[in-house]
Amino acid sequence: GNIFTQQPSYFSDLDETLPTVLQVFNNILHKCGLQCEGASAEPQKLEEKVSVTARNMPLQELKDIVLYLCDTCTTLWAFLDVFPLACQTFQKHEFCYRLASFYELAIPELESAIKKRYYEDNSVLADLWRRISHSRKKMMEVFHILINQVCLQPILE
Repeated sequence: GNIFTQQPSYFSDLDETLPTVLQVFNNILHKCGLQCEGASAEPQKLEEKVSVTARNMPLQELKDIVLYLCDTCTTLWAFLDVFPLACQTFQKHEFCYRLASFYELAIPELESAIKKRYYEDNSVLADLWRRISHSRKKMMEVFHILINQVCLQPILE
């Protein structure tokens, strides 16, 4: 069996870790000058008028964000792929809703930021486009695993 069946207390560890995972999405939105929606949205300080966006930030910063997103999405997918039982714990944190609103806010913004930089280093931009596409695909796969485990499997059993 896997480590979770050997050590059931890891489920509560996962439960405590998920807010940190969700904070990754909020951090990316914040760095892109976007506001997160819903329960997780923190009030914006008045003096904190966002002037940096994905479109005007330095290329290196955009690259860091896209790599961070790509790593995060790939890791989440790999984890849920090998351990779908974790889905219930993810859903306790409204993960589907949070992932969907993150996707809706961040992906068009990041894609647009990459497209608008056609005058910059083409090999870097091509790599960023591949990585953002990969991230998008992994987010959808994570969503499918969650929906399948949380909504469809219980009906089929």
